[in-house]
Amino acid sequence: MFAPDTKGKTMDVPGGSASRVSSPVLPSGTVTFAFTDIEASTARWERVPDAMSEALRRHDTIVRAAVGAHRGIVFKTIGDAFCCAFADARDAIESAVVFQRALSSEDFSTVDGLRVRVAIHTGTADERDGDYFGPTLNRVARLLATAHGGQTIVSAATAALVRAS
Repeated sequence: MFAPDTKGKTMDVPGGSASRVSSPVLPSGTVTFAFTDIEASTARWERVPDAMSEALRRHDTIVRAAVGAHRGIVFKTIGDAFCCAFADARDAIESAVVFQRALSSEDFSTVDGLRVRVAIHTGTADERDGDYFGPTLNRVARLLATAHGGQTIVSAATAALVRAS
């Protein structure tokens, strides 16, 4: 299911320098997941589809670059939502900070702005066929549902790992 378009390419990373993205290896064991979603995207798609298509391309480039630069993997996309996995909780948080800042500095006025919500949670999950399954994924999805555009929510489990390191 994972088919990155960044494999082995050099990318311009928002807020940083160019980074080499290596072949993807899905993290295993204890994994930190970052899920994203664009707030009110369906209404934007219906109102200004051409502008939203262009805005989404820019959004995707920014998110993929930040995730890759912080040793993360985009293992699934669903519409405008990203499901990312990181071996290290700090990398997940730093990635979200980088792409949230980069997105907020972009001019998305053609779609009345673009606000992304992010949820980050750490736990174990079953990996099979390039995807993850289990209660940890359910938890991060539930956290994402509580967030507003522009927010990044970090679970207590993830925060404890980052404080410990």
